[in-house]
Amino acid sequence: VQLQASGGGLVQPGGSLRLSCAASGGTNEITYMAWFRQAPGKEREFVSAIRWNGGHTYYHDSVKGRFTISREKVKNTVYLQMNSLTTEDTAVYYCAGGRPILSSIRGDRHYAYWGQGTQVTVSS
Repeated sequence: VQLQASGGGLVQPGGSLRLSCAASGGTNEITYMAWFRQAPGKEREFVSAIRWNGGHTYYHDSVKGRFTISREKVKNTVYLQMNSLTTEDTAVYYCAGGRPILSSIRGDRHYAYWGQGTQVTVSS
């Protein structure tokens, strides 16, 4: 499975961005797709996840109400709509896919497939 992330960039505080992650090569290996992020000097952290079949969504508390994860199964693509961005959201964002159990969806080691990362910078 290959994951291709895109959509990062520079945005002012309060602005919005939409990240995309296109999967190819066997999405039947995936039950969850997720977004993680890593800011300079910090560990990679869970942002959001979506169950591929069923569409249930999960969020880190820091992004609830601001970020929305969705998927378009026909295109094998997952999106992360990010609104009301703050400087604290600045990070490299990674999409991930795998077959974690529900209690493990926030752990990056439970995902077998990773995209290359896309930089999101929130700055005035």
